[in-house]
Amino acid sequence: MTKQELTNRGTGVAKWSFPPVHPEGRKFGLIAATVTAIFAFMAWETLAWPMAGITIWTLAFFRDPARATPIDDRFIVSPADGLVTLIEKVLPPPELAGPAGLGDQPMTRVSIFMSVFDVHVNRTPIRGTIKRVAYIAGKFLNADLDKASEENERQHFLIERPDGVRIGFTQIAGLVARRIVAFVKEGDVVAAGQRVGLIRFGSRVDVYLPHGTAPRIIKGQRCIAGETILAEIGVDQDLRAIAH
Repeated sequence: MTKQELTNRGTGVAKWSFPPVHPEGRKFGLIAATVTAIFAFMAWETLAWPMAGITIWTLAFFRDPARATPIDDRFIVSPADGLVTLIEKVLPPPELAGPAGLGDQPMTRVSIFMSVFDVHVNRTPIRGTIKRVAYIAGKFLNADLDKASEENERQHFLIERPDGVRIGFTQIAGLVARRIVAFVKEGDVVAAGQRVGLIRFGSRVDVYLPHGTAPRIIKGQRCIAGETILAEIGVDQDLRAIAH
């Protein structure tokens, strides 16, 4: 905890500050800022002002705010900031299927779409061991489309808890995304809400809930990575039915 955070905690005052920029984005911010400075030095104001806006947006895109993750192994937390666009029963992707993965039966998939204005640092939905990381090259269709799960560039993660419960989730590149970055590798032990990757410039994350577990969110709801509870493991009460 920083000195400022300790000061705020002691006074009971929550002071806002711009979230830190993830190291993955600092080089992009530096490039944008350098171009802005060149345009300003040359007195090209019609170019300098728009470029200054792009610099600010770039730094905002790669912001990496702190999150307060619920400390409860029953909960599956959202791996991404964004809008829940799809909740449906599907077969697990081949890269996550099989007896050592998620099995071969249909399971509930929750899709979270991240716009270019959302935080793009992704977090693990549960604590456990990374059993599988599989990168698949592909297209760059609109990430909001259902077929993006099968056709776009994507990266699958399989996490297993100490009690054997497995969760799969997938980073999917979007229309303007051009690179998926992983911060973890197979064999790593991760905590719930830990940063595991990033997708550049608009994308989507799919989460595959275990059998016998229903979502606690509904389509159209906004999620916060590492904080929003998507489901409670073993609880099969579907909020969508209550909402209707």
